[in-house]
Amino acid sequence: MQTLDKCNTAEARDAELRHDTAERLRTEVAAMNVDNFVVRPKRQFVERYAAPEAWQVLTDDARRELATEVAGLPSELDAEPEEAKRFDLLLLRLQLAVLNVEPSFERLRDQVKEIAGALEEKAAIPMVHKELALIHDLQGDEWWQDATAPMLEQVRKRLRMLVQFIEKTRRSPVFTDVEDELGAAELMDLPAFAGAAGFERFREKARAFLREHENHPAVHKLRTNVPLTANDLADLEALLTGIGSPELVEKAKTESHGLGLFVRSLVGLDREAAKAALSGFVGGKALTANQIEFVNLLVEHLTARGALDAGVLYESPFTDVAPQGPDDLFPGTPVAPLVEALERVRANATA
Repeated sequence: MQTLDKCNTAEARDAELRHDTAERLRTEVAAMNVDNFVVRPKRQFVERYAAPEAWQVLTDDARRELATEVAGLPSELDAEPEEAKRFDLLLLRLQLAVLNVEPSFERLRDQVKEIAGALEEKAAIPMVHKELALIHDLQGDEWWQDATAPMLEQVRKRLRMLVQFIEKTRRSPVFTDVEDELGAAELMDLPAFAGAAGFERFREKARAFLREHENHPAVHKLRTNVPLTANDLADLEALLTGIGSPELVEKAKTESHGLGLFVRSLVGLDREAAKAALSGFVGGKALTANQIEFVNLLVEHLTARGALDAGVLYESPFTDVAPQGPDDLFPGTPVAPLVEALERVRANATA
């Protein structure tokens, strides 16, 4: 009886995964604008597969039509972060590898492990911290024993909106998905690559060291949004020179437009300090649900990254909440104080 129950549960999960996947694809088709000049010639197929009943049972002919006539047509679904869509694709390939027992499973699994490791470094972000147990499990081998497609679907749903918090410098390696082509071995000198790898090692060593020394006066000022002095910057430079070479410290200054901003990008901003920095813009106002979500996004980004350029407010993920930007989301409220608040946060990390 117990074995039968397990089989029934597995069948139910498979059925749920099949339903959710079909509905996700149907929604994408339904969002195709048949008045679009690219979609118009395929209107009969789009209208057919926008209907739920068309997805209940997919024949070979239906799958062929979807692949040749519908796939690739533009859809007007709300834009999502590119990182989330890349993660979707990675997990889809991993699900197919599980279902078809493909040798690519180990390579794709290792990519997910690497993403989980990068996310663990962002545990200070509340959205990430909420999924920390799963993130830890994914980095071990035990979770992957007898992993199923429904299990991987839950990973996709729970982590897809978190991968955007991984630093851009790490995203390309994390999401690389190419077939290996081995040729004759050849010794090559790649000084540029070695330099990039060395700087990344320096960044990670500095991150670990600074997290252990958050009470250092200059680091504490950066965390709590207190303006730095020239002496503070000198102290930070002395700290980092003990971790990496003067050349690496100089590179950190140049790439981050200042040593204070480099350190802030590693240690982030205290959550209460982030809220206080925005209080002049939102304090005392009754906010709508979308406005609250927008402000929470601001706080999360400041907490994770330490600073935020005003131009990013008009990019994803902020435009996912406010497609026309904060000006449209906060009608009647000048946006200038928000921009000034973000500039003050940045300026406090310089001297």
